[in-house]
Amino acid sequence: MSSTVDFESMLRGAALRVTRPRVAVLSAVHEHSHADTDSIIGVVRGALGEVSHQAVYDVLRALTAAGLLRRIQPPGSVARYEARVGDNHHHVVCRSCGAIADVDCAVGPAPCLTASDDHGFTIDEAEVIFWGLCPGCTTTLKS
Repeated sequence: MSSTVDFESMLRGAALRVTRPRVAVLSAVHEHSHADTDSIIGVVRGALGEVSHQAVYDVLRALTAAGLLRRIQPPGSVARYEARVGDNHHHVVCRSCGAIADVDCAVGPAPCLTASDDHGFTIDEAEVIFWGLCPGCTTTLKS
């Protein structure tokens, strides 16, 4: 678990000014991976008191642009944020409850970055989403 000092260092390393809302949002996302904006707002308000929706949206946008957070949005879902960045991992999403989990590339460092036809693009990221049922939903269906 990271500390306030770690988050302040991360912000400075990304050339961002250290503010209480930025530290609170980083902390919230580190503690609640794949959280949606409303959940993050709730956690930040619990830590700081009244913070506007717009302030949290602005912080999320700045932290994502700086590469400190990653924004994902599986089809049919609201945007979610995670602190695991820079490793080109993927996600598995439960069709029933919407739970999301990280999935590493199946073989090697990032085999998914080798497209069958890159159309001249320099590929630096692939977004793969696996769909299915989480263990809890699978158990519920079998009952």
